[in-house]
Parts: sequence; structure tokens; C-alpha cells
Amino acid sequence: MSFTTCDLFDADETLQSLSLQLADFGARPRFSGPIRTVRCYRDNGLVKSLLNSPGDGAVLVVDGAGSLESALMGDMIAAAAVKNGWAGVVINGAIRDRVALAQTELGIKALGSNPRKSAKDSVGAVDVVVDFGGVVFKPGATLWSDEDGILVGS
Repeated sequence: MSFTTCDLFDADETLQSLSLQLADFGARPRFSGPIRTVRCYRDNGLVKSLLNSPGDGAVLVVDGAGSLESALMGDMIAAAAVKNGWAGVVINGAIRDRVALAQTELGIKALGSNPRKSAKDSVGAVDVVVDFGGVVFKPGATLWSDEDGILVGS
């Protein structure tokens, strides 16, 4: 991918810029695609279900309410995302399996890591508007991510 978020923002200052400082955990720090969303809290059942379905180049934005108490994605779910054609995952929460994720050809941004697994009850909501870090993430909008941050535009 040849874009940079800095150049994109300079060309269009109406783009939303995520102020939340997420870390890169995947092997692809630069990724973009249409947004899909999940809202959940310490339960990754919906995340797993979505990433095990065709991604068609989309980016899954997961609003885990900023919880670092348990991981919402690990190496097996990330491997499924790659297999199913997802471009990336942005998590307002934690991941696990950092070493394995660093080798995974997927864009992955999250707040941090925790080895504790999450519940698997699929409690939450899919393809709803979520907002965190000063950005409103609407399903179908476009997300761009690189080493400098995340931008969202309609």
C-alpha cells in the first residue's frame, strides 16, 4: 500500500483522526478497507465468528470498552482473519499471543496485551456505530492505518 495517513489528512482535513494511541501488533502496520464493527466487553465470541467469515478486505473495529482485563483476539483468530481475507483488526482493548501476531500478515492495532482469555458467549453487537478516541466508526466507512495512526472517512 502506498498511502500515508499524514498525506491523506493533508489532502482532506475532514477525515477523522484517532487520538487514542494504539500499538501495532501484526506484521502489516499499513492497511485499509471498509469498516465492520463489533461492540463487546471481555467476550470475543462475535469477534471470532466474524473473523471466521469472508472479510473481503474489510477492517474489523472492535470496541472492547478499553478493557485490558482479557484478550479479545489471539493467534488462532488472527490466523482465521488472514485465511478469510480481512485487511486488519483495530481493538479498543487487549490482544494475546504477541510473538505469533507479530508474524501474522494482518494489520493489528490494540491498546495492549493480556494472556487472559475472554468469555465466548457472543454477547455484544455487530455492525453498529461505535466511537472511541474521538472517532465515530460507521460500518461501510473507510479506515486507513499506518505507523502514524488511524484515519476514518465516509
